[in-house]
Amino acid sequence: MNTDLRRELKQLIIDACGKHLDADSIGDDDILFGPDSALELDSLDALQISMAIQKRYRLRLTDSKETRRLLSCVANLATHLENLPAAPTAA
Repeated sequence: MNTDLRRELKQLIIDACGKHLDADSIGDDDILFGPDSALELDSLDALQISMAIQKRYRLRLTDSKETRRLLSCVANLATHLENLPAAPTAA
């Protein structure tokens, strides 16, 4: 588990969605979207996060089911990035 990557992803989510909170307030397994989410993110936020991920990590999320799974929590997204054949680098 790469804690630096997870913290970086949390900050990316906060920045992309214009939220005013500390990255440490988001748990790795916290639900990011829907009625159970403390962040109250919606579909527009998902689009903004996807675009930020594409820009920073050069990872395009094209499959809607896979995108929903990856963006459900920071842990899923971090695990996916960690398991890519070539390690992602910040742009």
